[in-house]
Amino acid sequence: MKQKILKSLLISTFALGTLAACSSNKASDTSAKADNEFKITTVRWSDWGDDFTKGYLEEAEKNSGIDVDWDVYVSSDWGDKKSVLLAGGDLPDAFLGSNVFSDVEIAQNQSLFVPLENLIDENMPNLSAILKKEPKIKAMITSPDGHIYSLPKKLPMRPLIANQLFINKKWLDQLGLEMPETYEDFIKVLTAFKEKDANGNGDVNDEIPYGAGNVDQTFSFILPFNNRLGADNTYELSLKGDKPVYLRTEQSYKDGIKWMHEAYKKGLIDTELYTQDESMSVAKRMDKEVARVGVSAGWTADATFGLHADEYVALTPVKGPDGNRYVFSDPEHYNYARNELLITTKCSDPSALLKWADQFYADDASIQTFYGSFDIATEKTDTGYTVLPPKNGKSADEWAWINSLRDFGPKYVGDDFNSKVKIDTTQGDGLKLQLDKEINQYALPAFPNVTYSQDELIKLSSIYVDINSYVKQMASKWVVEGGIDNEWDEYVKQLEAMGLKDFMKIHNDAYKRYQEIAD
Repeated sequence: MKQKILKSLLISTFALGTLAACSSNKASDTSAKADNEFKITTVRWSDWGDDFTKGYLEEAEKNSGIDVDWDVYVSSDWGDKKSVLLAGGDLPDAFLGSNVFSDVEIAQNQSLFVPLENLIDENMPNLSAILKKEPKIKAMITSPDGHIYSLPKKLPMRPLIANQLFINKKWLDQLGLEMPETYEDFIKVLTAFKEKDANGNGDVNDEIPYGAGNVDQTFSFILPFNNRLGADNTYELSLKGDKPVYLRTEQSYKDGIKWMHEAYKKGLIDTELYTQDESMSVAKRMDKEVARVGVSAGWTADATFGLHADEYVALTPVKGPDGNRYVFSDPEHYNYARNELLITTKCSDPSALLKWADQFYADDASIQTFYGSFDIATEKTDTGYTVLPPKNGKSADEWAWINSLRDFGPKYVGDDFNSKVKIDTTQGDGLKLQLDKEINQYALPAFPNVTYSQDELIKLSSIYVDINSYVKQMASKWVVEGGIDNEWDEYVKQLEAMGLKDFMKIHNDAYKRYQEIAD
């Protein structure tokens, strides 16, 4: 096994020329490589070193009789490098990780990738069995042309619920308030947060009842009106009655915005909600002196409120006007993905690579490629697995990234897998899964991870740029100034003029194709 960690790239004409020259030299090296040697390019969020290639990945190479030359890039540099690589044609044998290329990039460069459907049947018994067991995975990886160009994953230890609302429990206790049960109760609590010295510092004007968090600030607030986003919010679609809908044209959205405007008018929402940048909202949530925000959305309290995290608890979803509780849930996007391994036309033996990758679709492999190898970051026990405590002062999440492929690469676990894993529930994944247990009963299906043709993706990108800009502009206007009742009909007409019907037809067609395979 060999590794090459790329830490930086010079973005200049000289650098591009140098890269082109290097590509030429590498091409000659590739021709001389051994038959069992494969170059795999992957992208990491940060420069965590090459420990992730040790342990299980070395074992997998040995078991399959191949030698992987890991070509590793940091994500901040990859955007510049990949255009040069694709244009120059000096391709590796494979790309690993769904963060390497988007669906659009893969569709635009489809001729560079090997169709895998027949090769999977011939060389991947583990994955073949999985595709029969869970046809929705096959639907997710099948392109509109009928081919499969990439391998999937199903992650272990992932929640059904993503970002959720957290409320300052200390404020509730100091003001003698109960946890809100309904959307009307929620407004009463926010009103108390505004009118009283909730944080107890003597200043009744420094509290922000509802502030921006780590997910869309509008949809976080109007969620009780059944405005459910999934994990992939690219097009702000939802499923209602097994039908794809664009949330920003739904009656539930209109009603939610009206309700949000009333709250804004009463001073219950941060006045800078739509004008501040992320650093400003973070500074408010993580004020060094005192907690200033009563309610906000995030992954966990510690990730959202920093030093004040111990004051916050998860807010049980409040009942909306229809009496139901809603959450941002998405069983598929949080656990499943495609594009985890793409084999290029430069690979002389795709079958050998697929046999290597098929090993990853097993429990022992999946726990190690997600948290780290046995005796390093995980341990196999008589009843399952234990995730070992992080070392060297690292957080649980960072320790996992250092020692594994983590979110990326082929892997698969069954629905009962998580119950076999012992993990610290006070931080990282363990903490999130504890939170998930409290509210995942309210999870509903989200718009699935469908595939689009290149033509569809081109049309979507053309249509949605204008639509997305317009709807967000109108949302901020209506929340701050009101007027949605008077302007709604004209708003819908404007969206139709921008191509809303074509936009929805593309999504409906993609959803229909998905269902035909998944059912």
